[in-house]
Amino acid sequence: MERNTTAEPKALMETRLTHQTHRLTTALLAEAAPRPSVPLTALAQLRDFLVAAIRHHHETEDNLLWPRLAEAAPAAARALEELTDEHERLDTALDRLAAVAVDDEDARHALHEAAVAVRDSVLGHLEHEEPILLPALRDHMSPAAWDDFARQVIASTPPVALHLMIGFLDEAGTPEEVELLLGGLPEPARPLVPAMRQQAHEELRVLRGSAA
Repeated sequence: MERNTTAEPKALMETRLTHQTHRLTTALLAEAAPRPSVPLTALAQLRDFLVAAIRHHHETEDNLLWPRLAEAAPAAARALEELTDEHERLDTALDRLAAVAVDDEDARHALHEAAVAVRDSVLGHLEHEEPILLPALRDHMSPAAWDDFARQVIASTPPVALHLMIGFLDEAGTPEEVELLLGGLPEPARPLVPAMRQQAHEELRVLRGSAA
């Protein structure tokens, strides 16, 4: 059944797509790490992107989004605090993953173990977060407030392999959804999107072991 997103608030759509990119990214690193055919340089880049993207995502939730939602919906404040506690536990798994030195073939086992731990932590966290966050966004986040939050997120995004985000977004959403989300990019960055998309798709094929 096709998903009808015509009436879906932008806050829900962008959150859903971002969360799906986290599922895809963590799953891919866990799957690719032990495969000898995947270059270590590609694994290291994916790992660095994953750590930076997920850490930045939950930090902006804790520091920017949760205060807005707690003010608009005080009854949700305690649940949001519990999500922050989960973010702190996820940080421990991200730290372990970031600490793996991907510099020789012997690193694959440690990278795989750390990637699996992050993947499982992210999946469990999203199962808990989405039933809390998505209704709160739907009921208590105005379009203007979301746009302001999204601008701050984009402005503070770490410049770590950002082309991969476009590749994962293409897999997570429809072309219309992706274009709507990328419409929030600063004007100087928009002409770079086609080249970034092509680079990402080529690198994702390598990571999945399907390069020509």
